[in-house]
Amino acid sequence: MTDAEAPAPGREDLGPFVHPALLYRTPEEYLDGVGGFVAGALEAGDPVLVAVPGPRLELLRGRLGTVGADRLRLTDMTDFGRNPGRILAGLRDFADRHPGRAARIVGEPVWARRSPAEVVEATRHEALINAAFTGRAVTVLCPYDVSELPPAVCADARRTHPVLWEGGRERPSPRYAGPAAVSAECDALPLPAPPPGARTLAFAAGDLGEVRHHADARAHRAGLDAARRGDFVLAVAEAAANSLAHGGGRGTLVLWGEDSSCVAEVRDRGRLTDLLAGRRRPTLDTADGGRGLWMMHQLCDLVETRSTPGGLTVRLHMTRRA
Repeated sequence: MTDAEAPAPGREDLGPFVHPALLYRTPEEYLDGVGGFVAGALEAGDPVLVAVPGPRLELLRGRLGTVGADRLRLTDMTDFGRNPGRILAGLRDFADRHPGRAARIVGEPVWARRSPAEVVEATRHEALINAAFTGRAVTVLCPYDVSELPPAVCADARRTHPVLWEGGRERPSPRYAGPAAVSAECDALPLPAPPPGARTLAFAAGDLGEVRHHADARAHRAGLDAARRGDFVLAVAEAAANSLAHGGGRGTLVLWGEDSSCVAEVRDRGRLTDLLAGRRRPTLDTADGGRGLWMMHQLCDLVETRSTPGGLTVRLHMTRRA
């Protein structure tokens, strides 16, 4: 199919699951692409979730008005997806709440002020969408502002989306790579080294109390309030418990401060063999590793993972909020 022969955005000729990237350059292109997609879904009676940065929400509200408001959920992605690792569970929850319906989702997980670490994890998220929704009647449209985003980020969008919408045309992405390949590329990116003076603690069975104590002390020095300090300690304890259960029975904890954040890194000899570990809401029979990683994603502002033949590294970030 040539570009000229491609169907207009909104058609579902490619099967029950569709995952296009909308590459836009102007507010008009954004409103035409996203606004047209949402309006078409609402006219068809489909439930719609729109998770985009706040300023984009205001644009869309002006375009959409009140049509289909009972089937439309609007949310600010800077809050909903502050940690890219928690977005997928939220999208799955929305689709699961509408069984037997064709869920329509707009998710904009990357914007100009995202940190490089967040962009890596958002790219991983985009790739994993293709594993999470295969075979389901779901369309996930992901806008990318090519006028503001670095070329490398836009290139990644072409690798994580099977379909591209650009310049009013739809076409298959010739650079698409599967979720396993993109996730492995993310794992191969080295994490920045901890700063001099970071506190390092080797731990084994029986040491979780000490792990919690050091995490709490680091969070207190960073100025986290009591609630966020508790969340940070719980996330660190879950990471350490996973090391004991799945990472060879021991691990290494490294703690440090970073601007207005505190950071914990847990290393062990384990590996993540399930691409979607931590990206599904756990059930009663969920394995401990998936449950613990899901909790880390829900509790922290950013979770970075690197699963390599040498072992697993999980880096947790918690920011002091005003």
